[in-house]
Amino acid sequence: MYFAENPDATHDIHELRVELLGQPMVFLTDSGVFSKKRVDFGSQLLLDNLHFQKGETILDIGCGYGPLGLTLAKVQGVQANLIDINQRALALATQNAQQNKVKATIFQSNLYESVEGTFDHIISNPPIRAGKKVVHTIIEEGFTYLKQGGSLTIVIQKKQGAPSAKKKMADRYGNVEILRKEKGYYILQSKKDESS
Repeated sequence: MYFAENPDATHDIHELRVELLGQPMVFLTDSGVFSKKRVDFGSQLLLDNLHFQKGETILDIGCGYGPLGLTLAKVQGVQANLIDINQRALALATQNAQQNKVKATIFQSNLYESVEGTFDHIISNPPIRAGKKVVHTIIEEGFTYLKQGGSLTIVIQKKQGAPSAKKKMADRYGNVEILRKEKGYYILQSKKDESS
């Protein structure tokens, strides 16, 4: 289970060389982490729909080995904060930050448990297999950790709960936009509006 704190799967290190947002990136992956053989389609689709300003702060929840947060830090110059419950994923993300010459804050947190402060943006390719409750907690509690005018953006498959996630986002933030729909994946974004 890749959302376990300490996966017990035997190590099986892979090196992925991929181009994300036009930037060549190198990631070490391992068994016991999500999508170890390639950067999954959902993450790539999410990245293609994120346009942040240099210096903005982002929180990447369930960062895995770091493809989202580290790519955004490298290409868009954001201040990336990467969190995951999985110690093995965090160790890989730390190595991958060094490997790609990216500065990022990487630490363990079970969802928002160890998170402090607020961020311009929260992003997540949520661990669907951890269940709907986890996805809804990311949406629900994210509101508290966003600055005014900040955004929460997630990728989720229709068959894995996109309609209920979309409703949850609309209820909590008062707005939700489908940035993209492709191959059954939805990119959903809500903004924390001054009035909400």
